[in-house]
Amino acid sequence: MLWLIILIVIVVLIALYLLFLYNGLIGKKNKVDNAWSQIDVQLKRRHDLIPNLVETVKGYAAHERGTLDAVVQARNAAVTAAGQGPAATAQAENAVTGALRQLFALSEAYPDLKANQNFLSLQEELTATEGRVAYARQFYNDSVLTYNTGIQTFPAALIARRMHFGPREYFEADDGSREVPTVSF
Repeated sequence: MLWLIILIVIVVLIALYLLFLYNGLIGKKNKVDNAWSQIDVQLKRRHDLIPNLVETVKGYAAHERGTLDAVVQARNAAVTAAGQGPAATAQAENAVTGALRQLFALSEAYPDLKANQNFLSLQEELTATEGRVAYARQFYNDSVLTYNTGIQTFPAALIARRMHFGPREYFEADDGSREVPTVSF
C-alpha cells in the first residue's frame, strides 16, 4: 500500500512539473507575440509619418523625384510585408531606413527645407520613432532568445516538440542598412 502512495505522489509531482513547464513555455510564447505587436505598432507609426514627410519635401525639392519615389515605394513595400514575419518585415524596413537616410541627406542641399518647421517636426518624430523601433526590436529579440532557449533546453525540449512549440525568428537589420548612403547632386 505504501508503494502505491509513493507512486501516486511521484506521478502527481511529475504531472505538476509538466504543467508548470508547459505554462512557462506558453508565457514565453505570449511574451514574444506581445513584443512583436509592439514592433508592429511602432512600424505603423513610422509608416504613417512618411507620407507627410514626403509631401513636405515635395514643395522644396520637386526635381528630386527619384528620391521621393524611392521613399514611397519602400514604405509601401514595408506596409505589404508587415504580416509576413520578422525576416520579410526586417528586409522591407531596412529599405525604408535606407530611403529615409537618402531623403534626410537630400535635405542638406535645401536650406529652406532644412529650416521648415513642419519638416523639422516630422524629422524629429521619425527619429523618436526610430528609437522606439530599436527598443522594441531589442525587447522582441530578447524575448525570442528566452523563448528559443526555453524550448531547446532539456527537459522542456521534449515537451516543446510534442506541443508544436517551434523556434521564432529574430528581427535583424542586415549589413546594408548600416552603410552610409551616397547622395549625388
